[in-house]
Amino acid sequence: MTAHANSESSAAHSAPAHDDVRWMGVGQSDDPDPTAAGRAAAQGAIQGPDPQLLIVFSSTAYDLPQVLRAIERAGQGAALIGCSTAGEIAASNVGDANVVVMALGGSGFSVATAAASGASSRLREAGAEAAECLARTDERRHRVLLLLTDGLAGDQQEIVRGAYGVVGAGIPLVGGSAGDNLEMRETFQLFGGQVLGDAVVAAAISSDGPMGIGVRHGWQSVGDPMLVTKSRESRVYTLDDRPALDVYLDRLDAPPEARTDPGAFTRFALTHPLGLPNRIGETHIRFVADADFEERSIGCIAQVPQGGLTWFMEGDAGSVLEATDGACHDALEPLNGEVPLGLVAFDCIARRGVLGEEGVQAEVDRLCAQAGGAAVAGFYTYGEIARTHGMAGFHNQTLVVLALS
Repeated sequence: MTAHANSESSAAHSAPAHDDVRWMGVGQSDDPDPTAAGRAAAQGAIQGPDPQLLIVFSSTAYDLPQVLRAIERAGQGAALIGCSTAGEIAASNVGDANVVVMALGGSGFSVATAAASGASSRLREAGAEAAECLARTDERRHRVLLLLTDGLAGDQQEIVRGAYGVVGAGIPLVGGSAGDNLEMRETFQLFGGQVLGDAVVAAAISSDGPMGIGVRHGWQSVGDPMLVTKSRESRVYTLDDRPALDVYLDRLDAPPEARTDPGAFTRFALTHPLGLPNRIGETHIRFVADADFEERSIGCIAQVPQGGLTWFMEGDAGSVLEATDGACHDALEPLNGEVPLGLVAFDCIARRGVLGEEGVQAEVDRLCAQAGGAAVAGFYTYGEIARTHGMAGFHNQTLVVLALS
């Protein structure tokens, strides 16, 4: 990892290659005591010898330093990364006040981790520094870089570009942006025993078994496209030469409360993203995160290029669940028929808003069915990372699934 005043230390964990054993386990706890919850989740996740990596998804309802101390004590020396969430996913439970731990172990994996802080002032550099941990894994046939970021730090695509600049086109990127239960104030990234903010944490995973990534969103365009006539990075000022907020509210017939109240606007915007075309004919989704009621602009989680086209998107429970099936299918296909060890889901909080309570459970049931009884873990994000081709790789209001075998 390149030396930098804002960089955290790195950790590597690689087992001797005495056999080809690989395993994955998931533990979950909603015990209100942070120490008990962390201990139970870690113990439930470690289901084999030689744990290599623990990935923690935790609600901000917990005292995170206490949770981490308990997980580390139970973790048998495994490397650890994680983040706070907008909801946690496990086969046993889906909710807003859980600790979920995913563990990878066995000599069939080689893992290295890293973290870079101060991300908001140097997004691309932070992504690059975190990605350098890949060089410290064994060069096995299948490799992936998992990134967990602060979704409130700025244009997340810059982090992806930084990581891409280090690992190149041959290494897929996957992950998501941390949440804080939709408070939109502060998210946390976890690295070893440290609770960080404004950071990027990474785990490079090198495996003897294939891995796959699926990306689907389930949104459809509505109405005519619009020209982004003025924008700067992730802020949109005008659409078709009219104030962007006015166009957004009027064309979507927003309710009165969304026109004056920031919280009501955010809740409305969860199910009304923007769509952007990419070079290969796909539509990337941009979550509309906030409104400036004075300057009449809207803010997104990632860049909306000036001079490009955009359109409004809508979805329903049916289209979102269909996308869940598609993402799982795409993630499992590269496994070439091998039984998965498990699935990791990075699911946008906006999709959860469309599904509702019953739909959320239906989605997790589908993930579990596609996993064939293997482990399932994940969290609800403020943005998703999936780069399998090209430089672009940050998504909003999308489901990204990582399958491991």
